[in-house]
Amino acid sequence: MRHTELEFFKDMLTDRKKQIETNISGVEKEIEQLKGLELNDEGDHASVSNNNMVENAIGLQQETELLEIELALSKIANKQFGICEMCEDDVSIARLKVKPHAKYCIDCREIAEKNHA
Repeated sequence: MRHTELEFFKDMLTDRKKQIETNISGVEKEIEQLKGLELNDEGDHASVSNNNMVENAIGLQQETELLEIELALSKIANKQFGICEMCEDDVSIARLKVKPHAKYCIDCREIAEKNHA
């Protein structure tokens, strides 16, 4: 992969990382606000509980993506970016533009998803 392409993906990943860190911080603040609410009845409790579950799910998904992004950034630093972790072929530029922290090429992604199902 050319240096300009690596820089493009590094910038893309860094921007997404910042966005996720901001999102996670917002989710944490929202959860703290939900904990501090004065609840008057079962409806309030149910609503807060539901909101809390949604916020936690969003936070977990964002943390997972953040770890994948950090791994991709370390691969850029180690000159291993864009190489499929399963078959060791190049991951297509088109796939990386859609999901820059992709671990697998398209074919191996399908295999990995079937194995996790």
